[in-house]
Amino acid sequence: MKLRAAVLGASGYTGGELLRILAFHPHVEVTLVTSREFAGKPIHYVHFNLRGYYKGLRFSPLSVDEVLKRADVVFSALPHGVGARVNAQAYEAGLRVVDLSADFRLKDPEEYRRWYGSDHPFPDLLAKAVYGLPELHREELRGARLIASPGCNATASILALAPLVRYRLIELERIVVDVKAASSEGGSNPTRGSHHPEREGAIRPYEAEGHRHAAEASQELSAIAGRRVKVSIVPHAVGAVRGALASAHAWLLEGVSREEVAKAYAESYGGEPFVRLIIASPPGYPDPKYVVGSNYADVGFAVEEELSRVTGFAALDNLMKGAAGQAVQAFNVSMGFDEGAALRMIPLKPG
Repeated sequence: MKLRAAVLGASGYTGGELLRILAFHPHVEVTLVTSREFAGKPIHYVHFNLRGYYKGLRFSPLSVDEVLKRADVVFSALPHGVGARVNAQAYEAGLRVVDLSADFRLKDPEEYRRWYGSDHPFPDLLAKAVYGLPELHREELRGARLIASPGCNATASILALAPLVRYRLIELERIVVDVKAASSEGGSNPTRGSHHPEREGAIRPYEAEGHRHAAEASQELSAIAGRRVKVSIVPHAVGAVRGALASAHAWLLEGVSREEVAKAYAESYGGEPFVRLIIASPPGYPDPKYVVGSNYADVGFAVEEELSRVTGFAALDNLMKGAAGQAVQAFNVSMGFDEGAALRMIPLKPG
């Protein structure tokens, strides 16, 4: 018997990707999709690529009662701050919740207040939520009922840096991550800055004095290191539609060799189903172009020996490994399903 799934905020890009993935999930049937703007409309009215799928299913207004009545698991693609209450109620009612917003990612209520400008409405749930990055939290995810799916830029930054931190190869006080971010990170309702015609041909930094995803990266890398790790993330808007590339710059401790760096990445990710190491082979370094449409993250590194500088790279599709794909991957782990169920798409070429 399949689990009944509700996709909340299903009319956006991430909601559409969740529906694309779940259409082929062997253990899930989507029974409820919500959208305030498109209530009453069929799914293909918004997601033209899903024409022929989900016949008879229409967008519904968001109702907690309907969610509790019609779902066993909730995938929430609602904007930050919008879904916290309904997700908390669903969790307390015994449903499994995978939240793709930032509502439950940070463990410390003070950090939440600092980055999001208000008190968390359910601070007790922050400790119960599991950060949904399987490469770091696979064991904690098993059986988890509240999963906080990571941000796309945070995911790329963490994957690029985790081996260097885990094996104590770098200075932890000064780490700077440059992220090139595609326009779909801005969502399906564009602002003047995120609207694609404004981004095409541009390479524009934003939130350069403090990007929220840095809080996630610092939290997760500090947990690995057992001490405070300071991370600065500067995202740049680029003209691509999909994709994020993190270039994480750090400084090697004295005596650390390139071979030790390579070993750290190989031991960290050699057995990971959705991380592919790109080391001294075509295309040379990770490039989002070669992961588009898939749940893969391509990871690599470069060492500038004269300056003892190391840069970890991670490329991913921000709507897949950076959002919907990773959410389903974490859900699969939590349920004890095959981790790759519904996720074994080969990247597109050309992308």
